[in-house]
Amino acid sequence: MKTQKVILLVDDDIRNIFALQLTLKARKYNFVSTQNAMEGLQLLQSNPEIGLVLLDMMMPEMDGYEAIKQIRSSDVYGSVPIVAVTANAMSGDKEKCIAAGADNYIAKPIDVDRLMKVIEELL
Repeated sequence: MKTQKVILLVDDDIRNIFALQLTLKARKYNFVSTQNAMEGLQLLQSNPEIGLVLLDMMMPEMDGYEAIKQIRSSDVYGSVPIVAVTANAMSGDKEKCIAAGADNYIAKPIDVDRLMKVIEELL
């Protein structure tokens, strides 16, 4: 099996991180996680093996839109694929996330088969 890139999970709800970790671990993906966007940006800066970010859009302090803006402004890691994840899926959310710079969008509760397809396409 080829070496896989690391997936960065950024979500302020530990239950969501736990569920995603179980899903990724069962499929042999490597991952790191954090509960806020500032730490997520620090992990991204310090870990060049990160090849994908699963980013909750609704977080305190720094939301996913601001995090995407900061990621995309980086010359070093600005091209890392980002999958926006949100629980409050409303009409137009997907378009708003894509316009902000996300590569794809997943609504909660997460459809695991769709998530795996998106991850495989982006990695």
